Parts: sequence; structure tokens; C-alpha cells
Amino acid sequence: MPLPLVFVRDGHGWLGEGAVRRGDFRGPELYAAARAWWGRLAAEDPSAVAFGSFPFDPRSPAGASLLVPQRAVRVEGVLPRLGVAPLPTARVREGAMTAAAYQAAVAAAAAEIAAGSVQKVVLARDVIVDPDGPVDAGALLDALHAAHPDTSVFGVDGLFGASPETLITVHEGRVTARVLAGTAASGAGTSLLNSAKDVAEHAFAVDSVLDALRPHLADLAWSREPYVLELPHLSHLATDVAGRIADGTDVLALVEALHPTAAVAGTPTPVAMARIRALEAVDRGRYAGPVGWMNARGDGEWAIALRCAQLGQDGRFRAFAGAGVMAESDPAAELAETELKLRPILDALRAP
Repeated sequence: MPLPLVFVRDGHGWLGEGAVRRGDFRGPELYAAARAWWGRLAAEDPSAVAFGSFPFDPRSPAGASLLVPQRAVRVEGVLPRLGVAPLPTARVREGAMTAAAYQAAVAAAAAEIAAGSVQKVVLARDVIVDPDGPVDAGALLDALHAAHPDTSVFGVDGLFGASPETLITVHEGRVTARVLAGTAASGAGTSLLNSAKDVAEHAFAVDSVLDALRPHLADLAWSREPYVLELPHLSHLATDVAGRIADGTDVLALVEALHPTAAVAGTPTPVAMARIRALEAVDRGRYAGPVGWMNARGDGEWAIALRCAQLGQDGRFRAFAGAGVMAESDPAAELAETELKLRPILDALRAP
């Protein structure tokens, strides 16, 4: 049975139905290859909608995929029930990046930041989820949407999640984005606003988004002070950004320009990426990469693939969570933050 194609935020988005045309892309030029493939297909079918998922690191063997269903159904207000079978319970075990290894990596990154070689590094860890029976992908999406209706709920090429962070939305040339960095338990927003570490971490993320968008947008505007976004499991510092495309850039080119933001990589980006490759004991795959949709008119909405898990061919899921490391980071506290961030997807998978 084919996996569902879904991308919905705040009750608005798309469902894919029917046979799928698929493009797969790998290597350093994967965005250019994806844009060329989509340009040809969109010219053939002006009604086409593509669902896409890209890796965090272009070096990842996971690669990128664009999936164009035979029929795309617009969702407005109510996401129809997708599942037909109850979800089984599941068991969680450590992945390649164990809790102990993660804390050691955080300590190493914090020391490098204190020494001045980099300003911020976002480190992630993985866990493996073993379901006690077959998982109805539609039921998983139903569970995610019911628990997190204010997020971007997605199911694209076996990647399932409910991301709170919108990378970019384009509608008739208008652009919006939401930057999240700085995390605490739900209801702890005041502590975030009073935390110099979290405010500084958030500022790096905002600056990286603004720097990426300035060459392409006019009327660029953003809230000068972060606000607290309260979600069922977590509180985040948030900043909204808006503008208008001024140079004819398409949505996928903007996705490439933005990714990876400092919220999921660090700053300066090239140095942070090098430290992630050195310190993380696991390939992130498409975790923390762009996931979303676009149409032939140039509109689209892309989130950062957070609070998510990738379904493997063996029926197991690999879930990830990360935390931004600064010089003053405490390894145990950063580990605890990843535990909070894993809860949405683990709860949906019925994994205690």
C-alpha cells in the first residue's frame, strides 16, 4: 500500500492521491537538479503540485525526492481522517548517537565555542522506534494532527512529523517565515525570555534567515524582539519574517538559500556544518532538512523537518532531536532538551 502524501498547517495544505511521478536527487547540485526536473514537469502540467523532502546535509546518502501525485486535493479547514487501523504500541532504544555520546559531543562543541573557533553548533541524536506491529501511516498522521494542529503535519516519502518551524511560505510573491530557536518545557516561556543563552542562540538563527533572504526580497520586515510560542509539549522563542520577492527567485531557490539555518546547524554555517560532521555519530538523513510542497504557479510552503521520524524498509522508525550548543551549554541540560523534543513523535508512535 503506498504511503500517504500530506502537508497541512493550521488546517490548510494538500493531500496527494493516485500514482506518483518521482524525481530523486543526490550530490552537491541536488537543488539545481530538482529545480530543473520540476520546471520541466510544471511546464507540462500547470495544475501539478509537488511534495518534497530534502536532506539536512547534501552529502547525505538519503538524497532528496520530489513526488508529484496523480491528483492533489486542497485541504481547507478540516483534514479528513486518513487511518483505518489502530496504532500498535512501540518500544524505544538508543540509536547510533547514544545519550552518553551526545553529552560528550555537547561538551566538546561547547569547549570549541569557548575557544572562539565557532559561535554556535546544533547537535542532534537519534533513537530507534520498534513498533509491536504494522503501522498504519494514515493513523500516524491522524495522531500527529490531532495532538499538534498548529504545526506543519507532514508525510512525505516515509518521513512523518509535526514541525513547529516554517522555513518559508510563498504566496503570489509574498514571503513569510517563522524562526524558532531557544526551547524550554511548555509554560516556561518567561525563563526563555530571561535567558541570555537562549536569546543569543535565537538571534543567531534570525540573522541567518535575514542574511539569506535580503538578496531576494523587498520590504523585508521582522519582529525586533522574539516572542514566546507555546506548544503542547514545548515553549520556543520565535520571530516572524515577511517580505516580497523582488528578483523573480522561485520558491525552491529560496529554500536552498535558507537551508541550513542557524537554528538547525549553527553559525558560521560552514564551520558549524564541519563540526556536526565531526561530532555526530549518525547521518541525519532528512531530519532538519526542508520538507513541503510547491505548485506550478510558484507558490509553496516548506517547513524544517523537526519532531519527525523516518520509516525504514524494516518497518522501524528513526527519530531525531537536537539542541543548540553555546559556550555555556550544560551537556545534561541539552540532553534533556532533546528528550522534550522527541516526545511529540514518540507519543504519536505510542512509544513510552
